[in-house]
Amino acid sequence: MSTEPLYDTIGATYTVTRRTEPRIAAAVWAALGDARTVVNVGAGTGSYEPVDRDVTAVEPSAVMRAQRPADAAPCVAGSAESLPFEDRSFDAAMAFATIHHWPDPIAGLREMRRVARRVVVFTHDTSAEGWLDRFWLIRDYVPEIADLLHGRPSVNELADAIGARLEPVPIPWDCVDGFFEAYWRRPEVYLDEQVRRGMSVWARVGPQVEQRAVRELRADLASGRWAERNRDLAGLDAAELGLRLLIA
Repeated sequence: MSTEPLYDTIGATYTVTRRTEPRIAAAVWAALGDARTVVNVGAGTGSYEPVDRDVTAVEPSAVMRAQRPADAAPCVAGSAESLPFEDRSFDAAMAFATIHHWPDPIAGLREMRRVARRVVVFTHDTSAEGWLDRFWLIRDYVPEIADLLHGRPSVNELADAIGARLEPVPIPWDCVDGFFEAYWRRPEVYLDEQVRRGMSVWARVGPQVEQRAVRELRADLASGRWAERNRDLAGLDAAELGLRLLIA
């Protein structure tokens, strides 16, 4: 996983805005089926780890491991592409919003498949036609995100690598986990620097792009332009923004 240098830099305040969203967690935990033993790969600070199962966490960043609660599952240092476990050591392997950081996501998924009989992964589908227009923040303010995806496997390639099916995960308008898409109906929240620090994408696009995006969004909110362009979002309780569960 390439997350170690990144999250050792930006992860110090991760728990301020990143936490388990119960409605998304319910979908993840249902996908785990009857698994009793679970390995959480790229586990971060422990969000989405089911409390009613025997969980082992794997996380490369010391900064992230240090923020795990005292009662969280035991966590070992390790990378997705080389998990330190025997074949079929777990009933299930899970990964939440992490595989876009892995240097070789297909290798990481195959490792998860090796060590567990079931694999559940929460990730993004950026391969569908028109995905750049799906979320206004990318479309209007941070189109540079598309440059981060060059050479990365599509979600269908990821699914094919482990024989997974895809299930859409709608994002509730009041999502409590502050990942990148969480505030799709609350645009003013993206003006908060502390909130943005919990989203790795800003570190990846760089400070100049971030500052420009924030400046333009602030201006559009003040002028009413954002509200006019996105008036169709006002009555939605949840949005389809390309988030997917891969279940194998």
